[in-house]
Amino acid sequence: MDIQKAKELFNETKRISLAYSHVFGVLSYDNETAAPKNSYMGLASTNEVLSELDYKLKVNEQNFEVIDTLMAHKDELDPILRREVEEDAHSLEQMRKIPMDEYTAYMVLMSEAHTAWVEAKLNNDFGKIAPYLEKIIAFNKRVAELCAPGMDAYNYWLNEFEQGLSTEKLDAFFGRIRSALVPLIKKISEKGDVIRTDFLGRICPIEQQKKLSEAVMDIMHLDRDDCSIGETEHPFTTHFNKHDVRITTHYHEDSVVSNMYSVIHEGGHALYELHTGDDLIGTSIASGTSMSIHESQSRFFENIIGRSRAFCELIFPKIREFFPEQFKDVTANEFYLAVNKAEPSLIRTEADELTYSLHIMVRYELEKRMMSGEIAVRDVPGEWNRLYKEYLGIDVPDDRRGVLQDMHWFGGMIGYFPSYALGSAYGAQILHHMNKEMDTGALVRENKLDVIIAWLTEKIYKYGMLLRPEEVLKNACGEDFDPDYYVNYLTEKMTEIYDL
Repeated sequence: MDIQKAKELFNETKRISLAYSHVFGVLSYDNETAAPKNSYMGLASTNEVLSELDYKLKVNEQNFEVIDTLMAHKDELDPILRREVEEDAHSLEQMRKIPMDEYTAYMVLMSEAHTAWVEAKLNNDFGKIAPYLEKIIAFNKRVAELCAPGMDAYNYWLNEFEQGLSTEKLDAFFGRIRSALVPLIKKISEKGDVIRTDFLGRICPIEQQKKLSEAVMDIMHLDRDDCSIGETEHPFTTHFNKHDVRITTHYHEDSVVSNMYSVIHEGGHALYELHTGDDLIGTSIASGTSMSIHESQSRFFENIIGRSRAFCELIFPKIREFFPEQFKDVTANEFYLAVNKAEPSLIRTEADELTYSLHIMVRYELEKRMMSGEIAVRDVPGEWNRLYKEYLGIDVPDDRRGVLQDMHWFGGMIGYFPSYALGSAYGAQILHHMNKEMDTGALVRENKLDVIIAWLTEKIYKYGMLLRPEEVLKNACGEDFDPDYYVNYLTEKMTEIYDL
């Protein structure tokens, strides 16, 4: 096949594949935000048909020849097309090794598992979801065996979420974090309960919380013509192109900050997608380059920006405007201290910056052991509870607030959780280098987040997947990853807050 013909066929396949992806995404978003409970039965059937069409579109001799031809001539391709071909070659190499019936069955399983997880969490019934998780773990092992025989199955999936990632690297990273942060947590616990937080649990009407969500989106420059907000059990962000990005949140009357920081976190994800380069529109690389880099942005805005003194001073007048009675006896400084209180807790998404990585370590250890066969799915709740006691010193009262709290495993995302901790560490390193060029705190205090977003766009966002993760970090920071920035950031911040 000549290269021109290969390009034409590649672009046609990509056009159809992106349309399928769009449909999958809209159906999934609808299922998690608006569809009635029993819609999963029809959705599973639809996903089976669509996934079979998508599989046949890509896994065929003509497409193999197209990819092989373009890969053989990749140095002759423009940079965008070359990266598209490289990414497609990688995904096709995986897809062609998975039998179609197993591939489509897994897509059906994903539809059914999500509904089962929602019900299991609601009813505190791990037994409801356990059979699905067993099948998910088995499929992940099967794919690893088919695609990388002889490679550790968990390492295979870690590498899929973050190129080059392995248990060896994560063990070293978490070891560094644990050795530095556990003593700091101990020092803080010895100070006693010195930060007031009673006002965070006051009842705040959901309709007013929705107004606060809109205000936060305005501050973050999330254009409502391109970015919408919905409600779901577990907040997430999805995107179909840079002009259709959707964030979600979950409202709790007795926790206004839970919603606020969900919006900020998901807004950080959205900013990445909204600011990919216009030259990437219609390509398969118009998205964040990896999960850890993506989480670096959500965690950057949620914590480094959102929990900074400057942001708390900026947002607090809005909070008092929407909830005058609930916060009439609270100062901006008390609010800042409260949302930064370091204290072991049950729920990962509501954990403070300092103890957050311990939540990830629990999940990392369990993923690793499930994938190796060291523990069976039925043993996971008990091991979860044991590790929470060992790492965080707290008792888990039920599975709803324990092993069932996150959707990730039940959505097939085995190997995703470490991205959160790595992303947090990347964010601290990015902040250090950003501050060399601007006064980040002053910009936040003056409600000029657009300047920060412009810097991130130039260094990270506009490239989409054109640059690989290590290249993105190098472009933003001028150096390779160094977790000490994260350790130093947390140590300095908590030392100031707790007067250590």
